[in-house]
Amino acid sequence: MTQHPTQSPQFFLTAPSPCPYLEGQFERKVFTHLVGDKAPEMNDLLTQGGFRRSQNIAYRPACESCRACVSVRILAQEFTASRNMRRVIQRNADLVGAMHDAQPSTEQYSLFRAYLDARHRRGGMSDMTVLDYAMMVEDTHVDTKIIEYRRRGPDTFITGKGQGELIAVALTDKMADGLSMVYSYFNPDFEDRSLGTFMILDHIARAKAMGLPHVYLGYWVNGSRKMSYKMRFMPQEHLGPKGWERYDHEAVTR
Repeated sequence: MTQHPTQSPQFFLTAPSPCPYLEGQFERKVFTHLVGDKAPEMNDLLTQGGFRRSQNIAYRPACESCRACVSVRILAQEFTASRNMRRVIQRNADLVGAMHDAQPSTEQYSLFRAYLDARHRRGGMSDMTVLDYAMMVEDTHVDTKIIEYRRRGPDTFITGKGQGELIAVALTDKMADGLSMVYSYFNPDFEDRSLGTFMILDHIARAKAMGLPHVYLGYWVNGSRKMSYKMRFMPQEHLGPKGWERYDHEAVTR
């Protein structure tokens, strides 16, 4: 019997492990590999189906007793910044964001290391080496970009990569229907700039300029304070049993 290679991805299930977001819960994930010529198309389909990408792996929660993780995407073309968000944009008016191909640098790693040491010292990524970081950036078969945010000083003319002080970095997938924020980090000494919020606002502006409808934020975990910030960016859609549906925050909180 002749066997023909299949183009369908194979999916695998992880063993249960303690949930990093909700105490007393255990998480499981279903995952597949994103490799080959079809990886960009597959990444689009899986992201639209609630998966996230980490290197060449696409995964989503498959927990047995919990459904708290909900995929969230911002409706970029309808978004209007609040007064507080406009203040964040103004506070970071001296930053210039430049999008490049996904290539790691020692400068990025130094900033990444400072961010982990200050914000996630006990997290799962806390022991990442420079090689681990390079793999996080480079191990991709999809259209992945690095956005570097640099501070423009009074005597600095920003001409491109390598110019100006590096303040923040975003690793982002460019998809057919939007931008997916894979990972972002920033200088922890600039806490008052709200750089996490600023990078999301910048991605919304970029999606608008590119004519893309969505900015994917990954998972909102109901009951986790660490994930509550994602609810500030309205309007947005959540992925549920009936597909993507517009989230009505007021209806939920009434």
